Amino acid sequence: MNNEIRREELLREPVKHIDIKELNVVPLIEQMGNTAFQARNLARAASIMDRMQRDEECAVILTLAGSLISAGLKQAIIDMLDNNMVDVIVSTGANIVDQDFFEALGFKHYKGDPFADDATLREMHIDRIYDTYIDEDDLRVCDDTMAIIANSMKPGAYSSREFIMEMGRYIEDNNLDKNSIVYKAYEKGVPIFVPAFSDCSAGFGLVHHQWNNPDQHVAIDSVKDFRELTRVKIVNDKTGIVMLGGGVPKNFTQDIVVAAEVLGYEDVSMHTYAVQVTVADERDGGLSGSTLKEASSWGKVDTVFEQMVFSEATIAFPLLAGYAYHKRGWEGRKAKNFNAMLAEEQEQAGKP
Repeated sequence: MNNEIRREELLREPVKHIDIKELNVVPLIEQMGNTAFQARNLARAASIMDRMQRDEECAVILTLAGSLISAGLKQAIIDMLDNNMVDVIVSTGANIVDQDFFEALGFKHYKGDPFADDATLREMHIDRIYDTYIDEDDLRVCDDTMAIIANSMKPGAYSSREFIMEMGRYIEDNNLDKNSIVYKAYEKGVPIFVPAFSDCSAGFGLVHHQWNNPDQHVAIDSVKDFRELTRVKIVNDKTGIVMLGGGVPKNFTQDIVVAAEVLGYEDVSMHTYAVQVTVADERDGGLSGSTLKEASSWGKVDTVFEQMVFSEATIAFPLLAGYAYHKRGWEGRKAKNFNAMLAEEQEQAGKP
């Protein structure tokens, strides 16, 4: 069998995104609350997520690390955006660019085999994320599109949030798939921050853009990201964080409490609510597995409403999001539109 036929067979069965609206998981989660181990932890985390939704003063920040969109979690996040359940997203670049925007361009992720011969996959231009396949040729189109967007922008330094808004505008202007996290956030005024923006397809596109425009080009200012997210905390003191995985998005989000204090807002509150889903171990001292109680010692997270769930995100997050959705504590919750706030403040300041 030649490689082209084999390639078509491997890229045949797309990953389908979980729809939390289809199944009411509330009774299951409530039963889990009377059990033990991670089931009980997950039930408590779900109740904290519901509490965030019912607290009208709370700004909910969702952080994304790990390969989540490729694994079928896109629709759950879109449903949360649609219903004003999330006010800010902080993510790795892969989830936002290589996976969500990639699908908005019309491409798909495919069910694969973790035991496949990776050398053979490489010959066929198939990239593997554990048991998921991506067409490398499609991914290159995504890379190139990042350069096209950068080429269309006025040269200067932008936050990742500002660049991702241009990605949302690109989806709209080119009539692409609007069932996208990037587009829904653009539509709702929900800022998306990617602190390590070059660590994904955006990086390839921006390298190409800067290489060909050495004197006048677009650059991403990660300090501006930090400043803008800290500004959200200053404007909306009460915050809750839902963290999938750890890494840079987790630390970046927790650090805005300290950053606000450094800027003179010493009465800023620690994050009032916090939930983290992770499989990382706390014993090696790494950030991804460090507990929320540990974060309290740094003045970042309050310990009254915090819960660690040691579980893989594709299992735990649909249950957590489904519980919060079907409890309907979000009904009547208004969109905070922090994108508009940040843009207005920047315009009033008359500077980038």
